[in-house]
Amino acid sequence: MKRGKLLNAPLSALVARMGHTDEIVVCDAGLPIPPGPERIDLALIPGTPSLETVLGALLTDLVVERVLLASELKSVSPLAHQALLDQLEAHARDQGKPITIDYLSHEAFKIRSQASKAIVRTGEVTPYANLILCAGVAF
Repeated sequence: MKRGKLLNAPLSALVARMGHTDEIVVCDAGLPIPPGPERIDLALIPGTPSLETVLGALLTDLVVERVLLASELKSVSPLAHQALLDQLEAHARDQGKPITIDYLSHEAFKIRSQASKAIVRTGEVTPYANLILCAGVAF
């Protein structure tokens, strides 16, 4: 459900269409995108826009109740992992509702992404910097 001011039209429309438990993948530049989910490709050059920037924009309007991360992120890219956790913790405080963080293998992540409403591709080049946002409700 929308809760703020997101300027990007495709992202704003996506958030407006989200229902409780619907999922959005926000991924790095290398994640394979399967046929099926809507593809919103924001990648310009390596690193632009970053996953953190795109996530921040989505969080201005999206209520999130759960996030799925690849377990490999913790060991391969620990600084990126901690930055994402910090960003999600701040969003949980802002929205006044907790966010559950769960992990699955990168292979399971790729399979799970096939069922998402959309996959938003960033220019991120940090290994395993992908997440699945599960929509919550604003009430």
